[in-house]
Amino acid sequence: MRDFWLPIATIAWKDLLLEFRTKDIVVSGFVFAIATVLVFNFALRPTSETIGFIAPGILWVAFTFTGTLGLNRSFILEKEQGGLDGLILCPVSRDVLYFGKFLSSFLFMLAVQAAIFPIFSVLFNISLITPSLLIIAILATLGFASLGTLFSAISVNTRSREVLLPVLFFPMVLPIVIGAVAATGLILDGTGGADIIQWIVLLGVFATTSVTISALLFSFTLGD
Repeated sequence: MRDFWLPIATIAWKDLLLEFRTKDIVVSGFVFAIATVLVFNFALRPTSETIGFIAPGILWVAFTFTGTLGLNRSFILEKEQGGLDGLILCPVSRDVLYFGKFLSSFLFMLAVQAAIFPIFSVLFNISLITPSLLIIAILATLGFASLGTLFSAISVNTRSREVLLPVLFFPMVLPIVIGAVAATGLILDGTGGADIIQWIVLLGVFATTSVTISALLFSFTLGD
C-alpha cells in the first residue's frame, strides 16, 4: 500500500512545490474567478428576491472556468518543461500518475474556492459557511478535478489544446455543475432538506464514478 500512495504523494508534492514557487495557477485562477464574479455582480445586480437563484449560477460558473484554466495550465507546463516525459518514464503505473496529478489539481481548486467564498459572501451579502455547502463543494470539486485531469492529459498532446479541452470537457462535466448549482440554490433559499440530500448523493455517485473511470482510462491517454 505504501508503494502505491508514496509516489502519488510525491507527484502531488512536486506540483504543489512548483506552484508555491511560481504561483502561476492559483494566482491566475484567483484573479480570473474574482473578475468573473465582479462582472456578473455588476451586470445582473441581484436583489434580495433574486439572489437565491442567481448567486449559485454565478458561483459555479466562476469555479468551472477557473478550474478549467488551472487544469489546462498544469499539463501545459509539464509538456513545455519536459516534465511529462519524465513522469511517463517513472517506474510506476499510469494510475499512480493519474492520482498524483488529480490530487494536486483537486488541492489547487480547493485553495481557489477557499479564497473566493469569503469574497463572494461579502459581495452578495450571503453566508456560504454551512456544512452542506462544504460537502457539495468537495464532492463537486472531486468530480470536476477527476474528469479534468483525464481530459487535460488527452488534449495536451494536440496543437489546439487550449481550445480542445473546454470543447471535450464541458459536456462531460455539465451534470456535476448542474447538480452543484441546484443544491447550492436550495441551501441559499433555505428550502431543500431531502432534496439537498438527493443532490449530495448524486454528486457523490458522480464523483466516485468519474474517479474510477478516469483512472482506468488514463493509461490510454499518454504515449509511451
